[in-house]
Amino acid sequence: MRPYKSMILSLSTMLLTSTALAQYDSEKAITFETRGGESYAAFEGEIKVPENRANKNSKMIPVRYVRFPATGEKKGPPIFYLSGGPGGSGIQTAKNRRTAMFMALREYGDVIAVDQRGTGASRIYDQCRSNQIVPAAEKISDEEYLGYYRRGFMECLARWKAEGIDVEGYTTTENARDLNDLRKHFGADKMVLWGISYGSHLAMATIKEFDEHIDRVIIASAEGMNQTVKMPARTDDYFDRVQEAVNTQPAAKTMYGDIKSMIARVHAKLDKEPVLLKLPQRDGSTKDYMFHRRDMQHLASGMVSDPIRTRALLAMYNALDNGVTEPIASLMARFITPEDPVTYDVMSSLMDIASGMTADRKAAIAEEAQTSLLKDYLNFSYHLDGLAPELDLGDGFRAKPASDIPLLLLSGTLDGRTYIESQLEATEEMKNRTAVTVVNAGHNLFMLSPKVQETINLFMEDKPVTDTTIVVDLPDMSKAR
Repeated sequence: MRPYKSMILSLSTMLLTSTALAQYDSEKAITFETRGGESYAAFEGEIKVPENRANKNSKMIPVRYVRFPATGEKKGPPIFYLSGGPGGSGIQTAKNRRTAMFMALREYGDVIAVDQRGTGASRIYDQCRSNQIVPAAEKISDEEYLGYYRRGFMECLARWKAEGIDVEGYTTTENARDLNDLRKHFGADKMVLWGISYGSHLAMATIKEFDEHIDRVIIASAEGMNQTVKMPARTDDYFDRVQEAVNTQPAAKTMYGDIKSMIARVHAKLDKEPVLLKLPQRDGSTKDYMFHRRDMQHLASGMVSDPIRTRALLAMYNALDNGVTEPIASLMARFITPEDPVTYDVMSSLMDIASGMTADRKAAIAEEAQTSLLKDYLNFSYHLDGLAPELDLGDGFRAKPASDIPLLLLSGTLDGRTYIESQLEATEEMKNRTAVTVVNAGHNLFMLSPKVQETINLFMEDKPVTDTTIVVDLPDMSKAR
């Protein structure tokens, strides 16, 4: 770091310390270092919240954050960043891919990178490693496979309870109440919510609980209150949109042909005969892993989020369709260690289970899964539904939010995780909604075009957003990377 830059940062930190530390308890001035090597003067702090507010004897747990002070002349309400997942870290997001947005939004108020309960710096429990081990090199049915995970979950649930963890506290409702406590911590009457994916689910739950204390909401890739588990048929529709995109590129069109037919062929081959892979290990050895049709569906469920990942997924399907398995072996080695036990995380596992789904939606998913390409592997919590009914928040929680709070919704046409039609349905009762479509964007759309930030700026300034379509370039879908 150049000496003058270090001096400026030190002076900035001193100034911030003198003006804000006395205002907010528990904070301390820090120099916030990003992964890109940038440095910003900021504050880190925490509040303590009940693990379960329904339990009068609940222990207190931390919710930690980093606050980037406002730089604009007209300081508005604090802006809370809500990560996706559930399980993502707001602080790590500020350090990594969305740093520029955090800094830009300081024009309108303090920007708070929140690590939600049980995540990132707020995490106080380790993962649970169950005694369940899925046979790695054997051909086993889906039901046998799921049995290991269901038993593993019940083991972890019992272990968490025995360790004094109040499992009923890890819900989106409690998460929303944490945000309201943060609002009070900052002495603010209102707050601005800025979230993506699960963060939008949390934002909508907060609207339902604390409507009068929310100034405005910015969400992208929205996940509605009854949309934790996705509809399989809508993923098939997503592949139709991918096909339309691929058809605009002659090389990709020639390479993949009919995408849905290719996917179906590969699944049928793997159903008939799973492939024994040799997964490369760090020490140079290999481990056997039997690759089933469901493994491919699991991979696809995670890789349909964005066009760049989808093109890698299509390349894998194309390789398997032609009998080539090496790309799959290398990828699986990054995520799976054969013979490792089934593991669960308190926050990410319980949040999804608590949000759940209505009986009608569950029945529809079961019916659609019989014929859809990815079946019911889009969200694994579907397979744990009903194992712990005491955790379920109920259909009242899953009702859509209805409010006249200004809401900006940003949706990508090639988002394979939260589909554009589902996002519009989830927010249809928000009377003051501005919906912006980002053509060729996927799930992670915030940083794809300067026009996204420009649109957010207009929204924050109460100016009309007249351009409701943003077009970004489609990557070359014929390339694996």
